[in-house]
Amino acid sequence: MSIPVSVLILTKNEEQNLPGCLASVSWSDDIHVYDSFSTDKTIEIAQIANAKVTQRQFDNWAAHQNWGLQNIPFKYAWIFYIDADERITSKLASNLKKAIEDSNKNVAFRVQRRDFFMGHWLKHVQASPFYIRLFRPEKMRYERLVNPISLVDGAVGQIEGFLDHYPFSKGITHWLERHNSYSSFEAQQIITDHLNKRSFNLYKALFSSDFQERRFHQKALFYRFPMRPIIKFLLLYILKGGFLDGKAGLTYALLQSFYEYMIVLKTNELLQPQPVAVGNKIIE
Repeated sequence: MSIPVSVLILTKNEEQNLPGCLASVSWSDDIHVYDSFSTDKTIEIAQIANAKVTQRQFDNWAAHQNWGLQNIPFKYAWIFYIDADERITSKLASNLKKAIEDSNKNVAFRVQRRDFFMGHWLKHVQASPFYIRLFRPEKMRYERLVNPISLVDGAVGQIEGFLDHYPFSKGITHWLERHNSYSSFEAQQIITDHLNKRSFNLYKALFSSDFQERRFHQKALFYRFPMRPIIKFLLLYILKGGFLDGKAGLTYALLQSFYEYMIVLKTNELLQPQPVAVGNKIIE
């Protein structure tokens, strides 16, 4: 099966995950590995699979993704974006061609992602399972330093089938290291939004029909709450039904709560006045 869709895979030292990802998108004859100067065998694996490689130094998520969409020479009008630790299921792949043929006014499509942990599908504890992954690049841009928001200039549809995600494929240590980096970006984003006096709209956070707009305003609202780590745990484990995911759901909710606590600590640190050395004295 050949599908007229270009594939964009973001990588940084993904020799472990990339082969499986490439196998899941083998239906495309235009696969692009967008690499942040890996030091392992990522590039070699991509070249063996006849994928086209573009390298750029990573700065932040939105800037990196936007540059890729604007500068990589894709063969087709439609792009499917995927991370190396994700896999397109056969049902989703079979529905991609039909989606673009019957796209009508849609310029992008969201898909449902299944996160797996401890051999278990985190069916309930995920904050949101829907992500925009199939789109026309000229109609898409990203915003935010990390966990970027997809901003689409046009109508968005939805495709049946799952995108499977294995965020713990490299172990807990790697997940913690990655989220330590993410939390630094999140803290910087909060400070930037505060300095730019970016406001949120409560009505849009609760009732907007546009999923991405609703998510943007919900994030802005959430960052104003006190005791966010506790709130996040209760939201994921109780309100979202994470307890139905068993031990995996409890562990994941605790990890996400810890991640939120790192964001709180780093934001508070950035808000503190920096000490200035005057002679032999430190002035706070």
